[in-house]
Amino acid sequence: MRFPIVRRALLLLALAVPLVATGPAASRSSQPQGWDSDLALPVAADLNPDPHILEINLEARIQDIEILPGKRTAVWSYNGGLPGPLIRLVVGDRLIVHFTNNLPEETTIHWHGLRLPNAMDGAPGVTQPAVAANGGVFTYDFVVPDAGTFWYHPHSNSGAQLSRGLYGPMLVTDPHDPPAFGEDLVLMLSDISLNSEGQINPANEGTYLGDLFGREGNILLVNGKVRPALKVRQGQPQRWRIINAARARFFTLDYGQAPFVKLGGDDGLAAAARRVTAVRIVPGERADVVFIPQDRPGARGVLRWLPTERGPGSTFNRLTEDLMTIETVRERAVRAPRIRSALRTIAPIDTAGARQRDIALTIRQRPDGSMEMGINGVPHDKAPPLVAHVGDTEVWTVRNDTSFAHPFHLHGFFFQVLDPARVPEWKDTAEVPAKTTLRLAVHFDRPGLWMFHCHILDHADAGMMGQIRVLAAGEAPGGGAVAHQGMRGAATTP
Repeated sequence: MRFPIVRRALLLLALAVPLVATGPAASRSSQPQGWDSDLALPVAADLNPDPHILEINLEARIQDIEILPGKRTAVWSYNGGLPGPLIRLVVGDRLIVHFTNNLPEETTIHWHGLRLPNAMDGAPGVTQPAVAANGGVFTYDFVVPDAGTFWYHPHSNSGAQLSRGLYGPMLVTDPHDPPAFGEDLVLMLSDISLNSEGQINPANEGTYLGDLFGREGNILLVNGKVRPALKVRQGQPQRWRIINAARARFFTLDYGQAPFVKLGGDDGLAAAARRVTAVRIVPGERADVVFIPQDRPGARGVLRWLPTERGPGSTFNRLTEDLMTIETVRERAVRAPRIRSALRTIAPIDTAGARQRDIALTIRQRPDGSMEMGINGVPHDKAPPLVAHVGDTEVWTVRNDTSFAHPFHLHGFFFQVLDPARVPEWKDTAEVPAKTTLRLAVHFDRPGLWMFHCHILDHADAGMMGQIRVLAAGEAPGGGAVAHQGMRGAATTP
């Protein structure tokens, strides 16, 4: 693997600088030797000599890997890994991905959270044809305009493909951000359903209960591993970039009474840092936190998953589960730094004169007992797109009429949650708890047909998804028929 030239070398060096404290100078001690060796992610080889272009080959294929000790599992993978390779970029870089699909069914790649051209969004039948099985190819090519923790995953038969292992992380950094907050560690959280022989268990694929609750795997994974180990030094901060890549599982992370410092989440730093005792991340969402180890040298702790209340039965008879062991090495402790509160200025979206929209998340039972989910009472395959224009600002009131929490995800744009109790930040995925409303403001600056949906992928598959067509100047609303595509595969234009 060739490491890309000077720019990326300087970036890696910058990421290794310890956090700068607001008080007396913090220690510049580094992390313990081999601190992240059990969690290291592969990096795709760069094919391009230009330091501002990352050009890679990405292949979707079935790969046998060991998840349970002594067992081989045939996962669906990007480049043979679980998860796929880490794609690391700097704001303004161009990414070129030569994608080959060697899976037995068609697929696409959605670049979750990125503000990119509509043609690169990876929605089959909407922005591109699905990439054919057994050798189909497609090239994704776009510039990354924003810093943040992002990820990539299929948007064709998404629930099944993602739950078999098809997901990967992306990190975009900005050299103008505040000083480093500790060495970066990307933690991609997910789950997988395996039987005792280590084979993927699709037993619940067809059940109505799975549609209603969302299908969770029985094995928790961190960077594709079961209970990996992390080494830390007392007082030495680490910056965790956490991605919830699960099909339906909510992750609440707990490490006893040790606090985390939350810097932001989906789309870069929030306006201010804040201390939290647990980190809650809904499917599709990301969290950017600083972990400052407080255990004494020689101690061994466990980062745990906590049962998360999100609807009837969601915590019934469920126990806390271990996610990752944390070993505090027997080395000299360092003085823990203090993190300044103010991180960056985030101007509020101007909502004067903004169009108001009501977006209701709905569920009903069909006569045959199956679940029909929708937006405003209409499943995705029957709903015409909403219409907006480039330059429009809208305020959406997302109302959850159901008894289950839903993570609401908008493709292609950042939004701001209109809640004075929240720290201002840019989002693309946000939780809407049961029987509540979430108000958000969004400004549309690029044309195209964009999706929005619940990121419990079983809910999206069952119909809880819509689209908004953003028209360019002079474009007519009825400019041709467009296939209304769900996540199960490519649609045809009538």
